Amino acid sequence: MNTPHDLLPPQLDIDRERYSRQILFSPIGEEGQAKLLQSRVAIVGMGALGTVLANHMARSGVGFIRLIDRDFVERSNLQRQMLYDEADALASSPKAEAGAARLRQANSGIRIEPLVVDLNRTNAEELLTDVDLILDGSDNFAVRFLINDVSVKHGIPWIYGGAVSSRGVSLTIRPGETPCLRCLFGQPPDQGTAETCDTAGVIGPLIHTVASHQAVEALKLLVGAHSALSPKMAHWDVWYNQYAGIDVSGARKAECPCCGLRSFEYLDAFVDEDTIQSLCGRNSVQIQPSRPLKLSLPDWESKLAPVGRVERNPFLLKLHLDDQLTLVLFPDGRLIVQGTDDPVMAKSLYSRYIGM
Repeated sequence: MNTPHDLLPPQLDIDRERYSRQILFSPIGEEGQAKLLQSRVAIVGMGALGTVLANHMARSGVGFIRLIDRDFVERSNLQRQMLYDEADALASSPKAEAGAARLRQANSGIRIEPLVVDLNRTNAEELLTDVDLILDGSDNFAVRFLINDVSVKHGIPWIYGGAVSSRGVSLTIRPGETPCLRCLFGQPPDQGTAETCDTAGVIGPLIHTVASHQAVEALKLLVGAHSALSPKMAHWDVWYNQYAGIDVSGARKAECPCCGLRSFEYLDAFVDEDTIQSLCGRNSVQIQPSRPLKLSLPDWESKLAPVGRVERNPFLLKLHLDDQLTLVLFPDGRLIVQGTDDPVMAKSLYSRYIGM
């Protein structure tokens, strides 16, 4: 039931012309629009999923949106990351800042806070606990398991999303009501085993399919329409015309380390972390995985060949991305990023090409 204008909070000024079509949608209405304008959302990752999520949240009138991303815009992003343009790529603009600038042009009546930071265990609670909802636009499971810890510990819902190649997935997680990510997956996949967009590719329409599903679930949560939330984990393969919705409502585990035993291993760093070290005087950063891997260099040569020029010997593989950047991969998963002394940039490249 819609709330009459005189019952709305007196300090809240709803732009009824801007949101008229959304207000006409009865499950939202004027009362729901008022709730959206008072809501706070954090979006982790401003890549493909994150840009679509941010666009939907801003245009829907979510009153406060925090954009969290450590990366910068590159030309290869423009095929699917809808908030950026060629000028952003040419300037290597931080994604959070470039996205915020574009969103402010679309809606000047809301507050957008861009943060060019690497989300990790030292800042996750500070950045994710003063919001009503966390939206996953990240590209790796380590970050998602960290988000899951914060979500369960503080009782904040989050919406998981993933997309690679032509396949995507989305799931709404409400602490105490639904299974958490660790109930379903236990632990992240081993490093180097999960496909990434930079090794398997991705098509733009998939991004909108997954992120739009996340955004609809977000609107339901923010306006309080909990009975309309999906109990299913949605899976798509948009190229091969496949869709599946798997009901996971009964999948909560009493023995789940996170939501069952309330052991927040990723947040409290009980899980070993990768070692990231700048190599003094070499303009290089070394990343050592927390657990040694056993990588097949010939397999990785085939996987990375479409990305750049690859050289391999029995001991290591070199991926030349451009005249400045070279990734040196060892069979134990160790990576040296040559051409930068920036640990955040090195971590981003490791996540992008190796998977972290």
